[in-house]
Amino acid sequence: TKSYYPGLNTVEEQRARWERKRSRTAKELVETEQKYLEQLDLVTTYFVTILKAKGTLQPAVREGIFGLLESIYCTSQILLLHLERGHLGLGLEGFCQKLELYGHYAENLEQAKKTLQEQVKKNKAFCRFKKLQESRPEFLGWQLEDLLPLPLQRLHHTIRSHENSMQLLRVQKLLKGQKTKVLTPERWYIQEGWLMVVPTKGEEVKRKMFFLFSDILVATKPCHPLHPLNSDKFSCQAIYPLSQCTVDKVFGHTQSQGGLLSLSFPHKTLLLMSSNQEDINNWYLNLTTAIR
Repeated sequence: TKSYYPGLNTVEEQRARWERKRSRTAKELVETEQKYLEQLDLVTTYFVTILKAKGTLQPAVREGIFGLLESIYCTSQILLLHLERGHLGLGLEGFCQKLELYGHYAENLEQAKKTLQEQVKKNKAFCRFKKLQESRPEFLGWQLEDLLPLPLQRLHHTIRSHENSMQLLRVQKLLKGQKTKVLTPERWYIQEGWLMVVPTKGEEVKRKMFFLFSDILVATKPCHPLHPLNSDKFSCQAIYPLSQCTVDKVFGHTQSQGGLLSLSFPHKTLLLMSSNQEDINNWYLNLTTAIR
């Protein structure tokens, strides 16, 4: 596999750079989950647990406000444990088995907010307790109303991460061999499809399958259809980093048949063509977005 990484002389340096980036993003993922758990912990520790002990709210009312929050907190703790150990796939797999909890929580959220408002108005003991807990320095100005929707906000992000992981895993399985590592925590899948590569010299135009991610563009060709193991796979031919790439439409501005894109790298220019106007527009839009 050819790699066009300017300023990198060896495969070891390239791998070290990828590893540093991967570690940094994995660390950010863990830190985000830790912060979210700290916020959930405020509710479970300073509200649910103490309210159970004090009996300030009737059990049915308490359940009506907080519902499955403790179970969701436990699910997130397990996910964080996997993330801290670097097991993103395993963590997300376990998390997805608990999605039903979030469904029930989402269904009840509006009613939970109403019940909370009612209790603040008519239950003076609870109203005093709520204000006292929210005044703790750990809450950083957060109110209970701000913290109750947090699981659903976090769920949206986690599902996106899971869907992306599934796409990365699918592409990884499509590629022959183990040399090309697609599945990394910081990478997002964007698009794939066939494009014609127009040579700069007088060679023939070649049809290749491209996979576009948030940081790289991977050029591949199909393996031989009669290969006993890899007949349905693709062989990686080149990896183009998008960090130092510019993309221009050579033609395709009008409603003509298809178009031609020029991708410029420090040591390489890639001309990609499609006979489909909509297809080339999609590639142009997604490439410019990824490069930004």
